[in-house]
Amino acid sequence: MARLEGKVVLLSGGASGIGAATARLVVREGGKAVLADRDEAKGRALAAELGPAALFVPLDVIREETWQTAVAATVDAFGGLHGLLNAAGIGVRNTIEDCSLADYRRVNDINSLGSFLGCKSVLPAMKQSGGGSIVNISSVLGLRGASYAMAYCASKGAVRALTKNVAMHCAQMKYNIRCNSVHPGYIDTPMIAPRLDQNIGNLSGRQWLEELHPLGRLGQAEEVANMNLFLLSDESSFATGSEFVCDGGLTA
Repeated sequence: MARLEGKVVLLSGGASGIGAATARLVVREGGKAVLADRDEAKGRALAAELGPAALFVPLDVIREETWQTAVAATVDAFGGLHGLLNAAGIGVRNTIEDCSLADYRRVNDINSLGSFLGCKSVLPAMKQSGGGSIVNISSVLGLRGASYAMAYCASKGAVRALTKNVAMHCAQMKYNIRCNSVHPGYIDTPMIAPRLDQNIGNLSGRQWLEELHPLGRLGQAEEVANMNLFLLSDESSFATGSEFVCDGGLTA
């Protein structure tokens, strides 16, 4: 069953991790995937793997002009735009006492400002295409605090609130555009790789993170991608402004 037949999806952070896993599902389900990323080598390699239903475009999520160029390239290549996945993001370990202003700005620029620019930039093309769905990747740390992730928590909480604002605006304007946030737990992607071998007490970083989740393991990018696919498809047509949690029970 082609769940995204005829739909075009732009994916920030589409070259790796959750973005890449979602891009594979978009193409598998009959859609077109535009991989927008700073990593040109990985992005072009994945686009070549996925074939003519995929396109790589360079994107720096904190530069508005690159968003505008990416949207224009998407419409030129595939004739419209029906979905956005804001998956680009970074994480830095810090507390309120040791978080530098530079680190706070960098994390919030990429995670929060990048999501804002993505939502704003796609609206004209999505309206012209008859509507669609925006999926913003937040985090369980956008729902709860963590003493060791001050800037990250703040940025992902902002993504959660941004999502609700975009959803309400689009609903009130009758744009037929939905917007939801996805809140993963710790997912086995390149972003957390540096932490896996760093011992915490008598546990490796991997063991410590696994034990945070009642299911006893890290999540896989494909598991989050499955939730993204549901939200990008018409199967979630009555969901907007909501949080969808994929965290192995961590917040429970």
